Amino acid sequence: MKRNTLLTNGFLICAFLAGIAIAGATPASVDIPLHGDVVHGKTLYQGCQACHSIDDNDLGPRHRGVVGRRAGSVEDYAYSKALKNSGLTWDEVTLDHWLINPSALVPGTKMFFKIDDAQARADIIAYLKELN
Repeated sequence: MKRNTLLTNGFLICAFLAGIAIAGATPASVDIPLHGDVVHGKTLYQGCQACHSIDDNDLGPRHRGVVGRRAGSVEDYAYSKALKNSGLTWDEVTLDHWLINPSALVPGTKMFFKIDDAQARADIIAYLKELN
């Protein structure tokens, strides 16, 4: 009887731990892209305009057409060597990682501004997509 109880308890513990492992691997735990709000993104983009413009290079490069563009490829802008050689192409995922921490994605880049809020990043990216 004692052996059956130990086996049953052991089985239940293993099943519980397996359930936790499976739950941790389900899509619910994966970073799901947020739906960006273009209108709110346009409002938030005003903060980006301290360094960037939609159509003209400034302290940072112009942003019209940035989604789908190879990083460091606007010919009349002086990019850091690191960004020019990064091999990145700006898409939703790459832009999100960039806005989380540009220096972590491309060490040696000139950009230092970070956006911690995931929804704000999604909104700005949605706005940038509209500029293409």
